[in-house]
Amino acid sequence: MFVGEQPGDMEDRQGRPFVGPAGRILDKALAEARIPREEVYVTNAVKHFKFIQRGKRRLHQKPVIRQVISCKPWLQAELGIIRPKVVVCLGATAAQSMLSRIVHVTKERGQFLDGDSGATVFITIHPSAIYRLRGEGERREEYRHFVDDMKLVHRRLHSMEERPFPRSRASVSFDDS
Repeated sequence: MFVGEQPGDMEDRQGRPFVGPAGRILDKALAEARIPREEVYVTNAVKHFKFIQRGKRRLHQKPVIRQVISCKPWLQAELGIIRPKVVVCLGATAAQSMLSRIVHVTKERGQFLDGDSGATVFITIHPSAIYRLRGEGERREEYRHFVDDMKLVHRRLHSMEERPFPRSRASVSFDDS
């Protein structure tokens, strides 16, 4: 399960998350990390597009904590239905919603943490941060780092699938010999 901040302008208009420029970056990175997009549930921590109108354009505004808290019941319902093994938080707002605390992505990026929902939480940047970088070299480097983050998620998911059920030391043997 991937959790972003909030819908962008295109997402708000189409009614689906990650269909704009950030979605294209996410899709490309998932493909490079060999994570099938059709096996990923994508949502946002905040369910509405907060913006300011500038002429004909609607410009993104960061949601305030009150909005994150107000939308948390919907996110918790999604978690209860999907029951993901790993929740990838795309940016600080998503991580803050999942961990119920302030998160500094620059310090906690690439870490797997225990989430309130029982799922493992992974923190990375929001893909929109990549296309907002000024220089082409910076964008390329940050994208490579983002793909590396997705590869970490892929490896974690595979290790969870391959791990056998733990055996309890107090297990009962039904062997009569």
